[in-house]
Amino acid sequence: MFLVGTLAGVSGVIQDYPVYGGQALRYFLAAVILIALAQAGGLRPVPLTLRETALLVALSLTGLVLFNVCVIEATRHGGPALVGTVLGTVPLALALLGGRPSPRIAGAAAVVVAGATVATGLGSGGPAALLWSLGALACEVCFSLLAIPLLPKLGAVRVSAYSAALAVPLLAVGGLLADGAAMLRPPTAAEALGLGYQAVVVTCVAFFLWYDALPRLGPGVAGLFAGLIPVGAVATGAVLGLGTPTAPDLLGAALVVTGIVIGLSAGSPRAAAPPGP
Repeated sequence: MFLVGTLAGVSGVIQDYPVYGGQALRYFLAAVILIALAQAGGLRPVPLTLRETALLVALSLTGLVLFNVCVIEATRHGGPALVGTVLGTVPLALALLGGRPSPRIAGAAAVVVAGATVATGLGSGGPAALLWSLGALACEVCFSLLAIPLLPKLGAVRVSAYSAALAVPLLAVGGLLADGAAMLRPPTAAEALGLGYQAVVVTCVAFFLWYDALPRLGPGVAGLFAGLIPVGAVATGAVLGLGTPTAPDLLGAALVVTGIVIGLSAGSPRAAAPPGP
């Protein structure tokens, strides 16, 4: 989730590239890499039931496609601070929806949410920005909860590869409707690097690590690490020279780390995981 937070640091590089076309290219490249890794690791395609196929389509549509749309629209209507603050409540949402959280897990989630809010700032924006931000929150929760029934059978690599591959045609349709033939153009060198970073680091690496950890820790404990999203954004901004961390940034990061430590000391993480399909 820290790697996902670094996405904010490279967003400015590709801000002039058509959104739908750029994201379609990102997920296409990520799918090619992930499928190649699966084949190299001896992971062959497995037959899917109708229910599993529906879950994969829903995961790709919500957790990948609609999530990006909601974040983009929320930023346009109210700036990145508001959507960042709302996404900071992901740990609490996963702790409450992913099973029966212990009081310690619920308390840890609240500390992480507070830290993410402090690090990001309360932001501003009208009702439209808030609604788009809440949509992004719902999609981020779906990104985890819809994957849980699929991971025991498919594993982290296949779920990451299949969801990325399914996102490509969905984004292509959206791009054709929104931008027509202008949805794709040759990227500049900087844009190519930005899209490549999104594909390799934010998609291939971050997706695999998240889906590998999710069944091990359970959604309640794993969700605590979503609080690292704004921390990753702050750190990336400092490394790239986009801004010096302020006192609230550092305080928020400290609260997030504190909440994660509290959550990880809550006992056996496997007890928080819901039963499989």
